[in-house]
Amino acid sequence: MRPNTALRAWRAGKQTVGAWLAIPSSFSAEAMANAGYDWLCIDMQHGLIDYKDAVAMMTAISTTNTIPFVRVGWNDPSIIMKVLDAGAYGVVVPLVNNREEAERAVWAAKYPPLGGRSSGPARVSFYAGDGYQEHSNEETAVIVMIETKEGIENIDEILSVPGVDCAYIGPSDLAYALDMKPTGDNRDERHQQVCMELYEACKRHGVAPGMHTGGLEFTTKWLKAGFQMVTMGSDMNAMRAKVQSDLATVRGDTGVQPTIVEA
Repeated sequence: MRPNTALRAWRAGKQTVGAWLAIPSSFSAEAMANAGYDWLCIDMQHGLIDYKDAVAMMTAISTTNTIPFVRVGWNDPSIIMKVLDAGAYGVVVPLVNNREEAERAVWAAKYPPLGGRSSGPARVSFYAGDGYQEHSNEETAVIVMIETKEGIENIDEILSVPGVDCAYIGPSDLAYALDMKPTGDNRDERHQQVCMELYEACKRHGVAPGMHTGGLEFTTKWLKAGFQMVTMGSDMNAMRAKVQSDLATVRGDTGVQPTIVEA
């Protein structure tokens, strides 16, 4: 079976850098995968990507060594099993609040006797190769998102669930939990202190700590802090930032003004 190199890196105490995919396009997914990320996460919770898009995007990513993850819209066994059958090597499960919800995510992602995943690998049997069902439980990453007051309070019981591989912080929703304005790359000291408390909890339980970021500055910050699953922005934000930067430079160097008048 093809190894999950990102998951194996976390288990070895190593760090990985990935990105979020928000554009429903196999072509942009393939371009991002060829950039050299350790993993890419297809976002089915927010944005425009549906199941059909995700299958095509995973097929495109599989032309490279980049590991495909999917953030599902909810802690729903039916969609967790479906994206794994389609080729995801890990699921990111949002808004996990307690031990029971963490157990539910693991149950959906793991075959018996560790879980209740139904037998029926589809495209993943081609991507993973021989021995998928025999070794899937060892190579499928279960990534729970910690981003609510209840999740913070119950962090130790969540991380003690066998089969939870990574706790991934969603900083915007975490800000809601701390009665703050939702901000992705949050500079508030209290917010960052809670992030480090969650990091320490991960270390206590041998679970990889993960962090979502919007760009280079905070990616570097959280990697230096020791986080193991760190996002370096998204396809959409990278495209927009590059275009805006280049366009501003061109207009500044040439004096050509925009013809579009803002309302």
